[in-house]
Amino acid sequence: MKTRSTTALFAAGALGLVMFSARPAAAQGTEVHAFVSNGMKAVIDDLRPQLERALGHPLAFQFGTTTGLKQRIEAGENFDVTVLTSEAVADLLKEGKLAADSRTDLARCGIGVGMRTGASKPDIRTPGALKQALHNAKSITFARDGASRVYLEQMFQRFGIGDEMKAKTLLESGSVAANARVQAGGAEYILTLVSEILPAPGVTLVGPLPGEVQNYVNFSGGVSAKASNAAAAKALLRFLKGSAAAPVYQAKGMEPR
Repeated sequence: MKTRSTTALFAAGALGLVMFSARPAAAQGTEVHAFVSNGMKAVIDDLRPQLERALGHPLAFQFGTTTGLKQRIEAGENFDVTVLTSEAVADLLKEGKLAADSRTDLARCGIGVGMRTGASKPDIRTPGALKQALHNAKSITFARDGASRVYLEQMFQRFGIGDEMKAKTLLESGSVAANARVQAGGAEYILTLVSEILPAPGVTLVGPLPGEVQNYVNFSGGVSAKASNAAAAKALLRFLKGSAAAPVYQAKGMEPR
């Protein structure tokens, strides 16, 4: 009898331990899947621990160019929430890929020039100085389908160096690869969003484009029209819009909206 009582007590205790151990995982909730533009990656990486604590859900982020992620969404891939350029979010809303009331404007970021750490910085403080630095450069790089490519090529044309820059531009599949090329010495400068240059290892921000020729890329978020975790997706966007995120945007070279 004593043996049975002891055995039953041990079994009950073991069951309680299993149930106690399972509670945090259950409370954690299901995974929230997010497609996020590379321009917002530095902000997300910094805020991720706070986001997961606030939402009570693990977060699965996939980063890439806005063009690439938009194509995946249009092809029917499953996701819960996305943060892309505002133009892409507007398009996806029209296509019915995002919930009609879910657009959330988050931040904007200007374009900058980056170079290999340790190299001598050129003067780019005026449009004339920037034009001269680009003319003197042996090569530059940026993302083939990056959000700033169209504007940069238009700027080169306005400077009267469109053909020259086309000949020495090395296009990459994303800003990560473009930054890596600069770090390795394969290109002299990278031109892309400031928020993509600042966290890049071995690459230093020369500075933003001069105000007279600066161009800003705006970022917005939206919840999938078929989100499995719509409530958590909306909560994620509210957090990214809130006061806790504002200083992180500023630290990463962005302006909260």
